[in-house]
Amino acid sequence: MTQAQKQIIAIVDYGMGNLHSVTKAFELVAGDDATIILTADPAVIASADKVVFPGQGAMPDCMRELNESGLKQAVLDAAASKPFLGICVGAQLLFEHSEEGDMDCLGVFKGKVVKFKPEKMVGADGQKLKVPHMGWNEMFIKRTHPLWAGISEAERFYFVHSYHFAPDSDADTIIESAYPDRFAVAVARDNIFAIQCHPEKSHTAGLQLLKNFVHWRP
Repeated sequence: MTQAQKQIIAIVDYGMGNLHSVTKAFELVAGDDATIILTADPAVIASADKVVFPGQGAMPDCMRELNESGLKQAVLDAAASKPFLGICVGAQLLFEHSEEGDMDCLGVFKGKVVKFKPEKMVGADGQKLKVPHMGWNEMFIKRTHPLWAGISEAERFYFVHSYHFAPDSDADTIIESAYPDRFAVAVARDNIFAIQCHPEKSHTAGLQLLKNFVHWRP
């Protein structure tokens, strides 16, 4: 693919998220197939072929920065019109409401973001489970999806979170994990894929997901 033919993948920089790791991971997997641009410019996001929406930290802070940066509408427009990948808090922000900060979010997916319930945080061995949920956890495939191509059942991905999304429609859920109960890890609809964990920190399997996004043609 020549430089003129390269697709543009914009990573949204609204001041929140592990932007360096996400950018470097995409540069690694994209090779000559895409130009990766970390940007806070709505015009660049609007003109990009694909958009990545990361996020890290507290939801109220992320939502505030998204509003104050002027990028909220650019993100909504991108989610409505082009291949779109939400990561971690960027995935959570796509839902209607979050218990963290008791706040409204972007409403791209119906459902809410909820906290792990302390009374349920007991493992199969009877040991108390910690919140935040931090570390490697198995993934369970509910529905096949092009972004999960080449990733095996029970593959482990890296998590750091105290809240998780709870979609209204079970049909939106692609991947689940368990801590200790099953919860949705990845949701997808049409041109959008959103994942709770950190593929950019999840070694070979995570890089495969990002590579699949580079080549995705929904």
